[in-house]
Amino acid sequence: MVTAEQSMSDLTVDELRLALAPGIAQAAVFDGWSDEAVAGAAATAGVDPDVAAYAFPGGPMDMISAWIASVDAAMIAAFPPETLAELPVHKRVRRLLVFRLERVTGMEEALRRALAIMAMPQNATRALKLGWESADTMWRLAGDTATDYNHYTKRATLGAVYAATLAVFVDDKSEDKAETLAFLDRRLAGIGRFEKFKGQILRPDAEHFSMARFLGRLRYPAR
Repeated sequence: MVTAEQSMSDLTVDELRLALAPGIAQAAVFDGWSDEAVAGAAATAGVDPDVAAYAFPGGPMDMISAWIASVDAAMIAAFPPETLAELPVHKRVRRLLVFRLERVTGMEEALRRALAIMAMPQNATRALKLGWESADTMWRLAGDTATDYNHYTKRATLGAVYAATLAVFVDDKSEDKAETLAFLDRRLAGIGRFEKFKGQILRPDAEHFSMARFLGRLRYPAR
């Protein structure tokens, strides 16, 4: 993250992207993810507009990627290990998700436009990668150290929950985003049930899925 002591002129291109990203998102509420949004953020930050434009050669997806990266960076800074250490894992994950939602509150229109751009076929691969990276960051902050297939299932599941929650968030007019938080809690409860079920069909001495055991449980459920 850029420190207060650093001058914009001293930043690398990557640092400049992160520094400008929140301002671009603010401008995108009105201007969309456009050159105008970059120019507006640059003017506010006192950055040469040509230099700012150079930092985003890939257009809207570069801007959106930088915004997501800035949220990731802010989340990392806000949650050093000791901050979450006393909480159970599911509450750590919830805290991190709520932080991300709070970080973009007030910029719902920018988020709505970003989600629409990310959903375009030509951007799907990059959008999935961005979602995966954010989910990975959250799990790591939550203390996850899995290296087997759980590493992948946890991130895929959390990424899907986060994406679904954002879709609710952008249209949520309830006080303090109560509907979004209720939706999030239901989805997190679903993850908990899935993890419990997965533990029941997984041999503790061999971390792999047993199709025979799974099918047997479907045919002859426990009573």
